[in-house]
Amino acid sequence: RWLNPLSKTANGNLSGQEKISFETYVQMSYFDRILRRANIRLQKMTGGQYDLIRRVDPLNQQRGQVGLDIDVLDHYNGTTRPVNSLSGGEQFKASLALALGLADEIQASAGGVRLDTMFVDEGFGSLDGESLQLAIATLQDLTEGNRLVGIISHVDELKNRIDKQIVVEKIKGAGMGSHARLV
Repeated sequence: RWLNPLSKTANGNLSGQEKISFETYVQMSYFDRILRRANIRLQKMTGGQYDLIRRVDPLNQQRGQVGLDIDVLDHYNGTTRPVNSLSGGEQFKASLALALGLADEIQASAGGVRLDTMFVDEGFGSLDGESLQLAIATLQDLTEGNRLVGIISHVDELKNRIDKQIVVEKIKGAGMGSHARLV
């Protein structure tokens, strides 16, 4: 009597309810925690304009799955929209905030595990001057806690703000490779 409804609930097949499997339910719980941590960083990088939220209702009702899509809440105009509607620079900031939120959540819940090194590969070229400053400030906050943050970039303004650099230069000529030097 009770085993069949329990099975249907765990598999997301209970009649009259959202089709959320037990696995998705657990993922949604962790995802909400990651988003809360990510929003702390995103608020700083966007001057309080955006928060990332987990979509409650699927855009495509035919799909039948819910729970792991992201929307963005724009506090400037009070609207909620799909995260893919953000500009390139805004998407970079949201992506960076999510990566940092994930790292924070792993550290908080992994019982002594510390993530001391992080590499950020590009995306800075899509930011305007103010956004670049806010992203740099966020990354500099990470280094104050004895974390190593490696940034891979060609943006001159960013290069000028980084104290310790490994510069990789291509050596001209076929098959010559490249050369790395410390600056």
